[in-house]
Amino acid sequence: MNTKTLLKSRRGISPILATLLLIVIAVAAIVVTYAWIMTYMSSAGQQAGVQLVLDTVSWPNSTTIKLYVRNVGTSNAIIDAVYIGTSAANLVPANHNGRNKAVPAEGADALEITIDYTWTSGTTYYFKVVPKTGAPLEFSRKAP
Repeated sequence: MNTKTLLKSRRGISPILATLLLIVIAVAAIVVTYAWIMTYMSSAGQQAGVQLVLDTVSWPNSTTIKLYVRNVGTSNAIIDAVYIGTSAANLVPANHNGRNKAVPAEGADALEITIDYTWTSGTTYYFKVVPKTGAPLEFSRKAP
């Protein structure tokens, strides 16, 4: 058999079928990409909605610490827990009045969180304020 005859006897798929196949593959790729991006954006958007920042810390007496926390995010924040310790690795739950209190969105008002804790002057204390959703606020301050 001659190679010219062999090449002439082969047939490819029709141009219409090839075009339809390419369109189906492109649409499937677009749908998968869209689903992945929307899943990523919705989870990232929820976390970015709560963004706690510290206004100030006051030390009114030797058994009380007051934290003033503001939310500059787009969603209201609900305080879940507050931790305190003398090192970042040694945090314990603090006795506080902020549990389940709301911090309004977009920095409207600061929430005053009163912690009952006997502190020592000159010691650096580490704090962690944890909202129900979003990232916790971690910082340290030296007692006066």
